[in-house]
Amino acid sequence: MISKEFFKNIDAVAEERDLSREQVIEAFTQGMIAGCKKAHDVRSCRVDIREEKNEILVYTQHLVVSEYNIENDKNYTQILLEDAKQINSRAKVGDVLEAKIDPKDFGLYAVRDFKSRLNETLVTMQKENLYRHFKAFENEMIMARVIDVADDHYRLDIGKDLTTLLPRKESLPKDNFHVGDHIRVYVSSVEMKTKYPKVFVSRIHTSLIIRMLENMIPEIKDGTIEVMGISRDPGDRSKIGVKSNDPKVDPIGACVGEGGSRIREIVKNLSDEKIDLFRWSDNERELIANALQPAEVIAVTRVNPKEKNALAIVPDDQLSLAIGKLGQNVKLAVQACGWSIDIKSETMANGEGILY
Repeated sequence: MISKEFFKNIDAVAEERDLSREQVIEAFTQGMIAGCKKAHDVRSCRVDIREEKNEILVYTQHLVVSEYNIENDKNYTQILLEDAKQINSRAKVGDVLEAKIDPKDFGLYAVRDFKSRLNETLVTMQKENLYRHFKAFENEMIMARVIDVADDHYRLDIGKDLTTLLPRKESLPKDNFHVGDHIRVYVSSVEMKTKYPKVFVSRIHTSLIIRMLENMIPEIKDGTIEVMGISRDPGDRSKIGVKSNDPKVDPIGACVGEGGSRIREIVKNLSDEKIDLFRWSDNERELIANALQPAEVIAVTRVNPKEKNALAIVPDDQLSLAIGKLGQNVKLAVQACGWSIDIKSETMANGEGILY
C-alpha cells in the first residue's frame, strides 16, 4: 500500500504527542497488526514499513502443518500443507507462510481495532516517556508554577502538561504562594500510576537545600566546596557544615557571597528560613565547636571517638545560645556533625571539677 499522506503526518503526530518519529511508526505498526488480525481472523501479522518508497506492506502469517494440532505453536493460525501450496508451491511443514494483504480492504471492526490499538499504544508511549523524563529528576530540584491554591495544597504545573500537588504538610510554614508564582521544589519520588506518572514533591526535604546550594553556588557545583553535614528544622533554621578542597577558597565566604548575596537568595527561596553555616574540620574538637556556632565554645573535652560523644564547655552567658530555643541549636549541631554533644557552662564544669 502506497501512503504518502501517512509519512507526511508522522512528524506532526510526533510533535503533538511529544514522541519520537520511531515511536509513532511503532504505534502505527501495532495498530495495523491489530486490524490485520481482526480482518483476516489470524493470530499473527507482519508489517513492513518502507519509508523511502512510501510503502506500507502488511502480511498475514500462518504456520504450515501436516494436520491440525493444538500442541503446535499457538502464536500462529495453522494452515494445512495442501492449502499452503496453493498459495506458495514451495511451502513445507514448519514454514511460516506470509500472504500480502491490502489494509484498504479492512472492514468496520478491523478499522476499529486498528484505531483502538494505535491510540492505546500512543498513550502508553506518552506515559512511559513522561515517567522516564520525571524519573530522571527524582532526588533533584525543579522549578514549578503555582496554578491553584487550596486550603490543604498547592497545585503545580511542572511541565510536559503534567501537574502535581504540593501538600501543605510538605510546604514551609511561611510559604504563602499565589497563582502564577514560580517556586523551587524537591522531587522526592516518581511513581507510575494507571493514567499518568505521579510526581511527589516537597519543600521540607533536607536535600532541597543541598540542591539550592549546588544551583546557586558554583564552587559547590564544581566540587571546590563540599557540603559535609546538614540538618534542618524546615521553615525555621538549617545548619550546614562545609569544607573547601582549595586552600585559596574560603568555604563560608563563597557560600555567603559578596555582601551576603548568595545566601540571601537561598533564604528568600526558602521563605526566610535561617541558615547557619559552619566550617567543617577533621579535628573533632574544632568540628564540634564550629557546629555549635553562633555560640562561643571555650573547650571540647571528654571526646570519645568510638561512641562519638563529647562535652562542650561554654561561657556562662553563652549557655542558652549554645543550647538554643527548645534545644534547637544543639539538636541541629548534633545532626549536622554526627556527634552526641553534652553542654555545660564554665561555672557548671568548674563546680563538677571537670578539667578542660
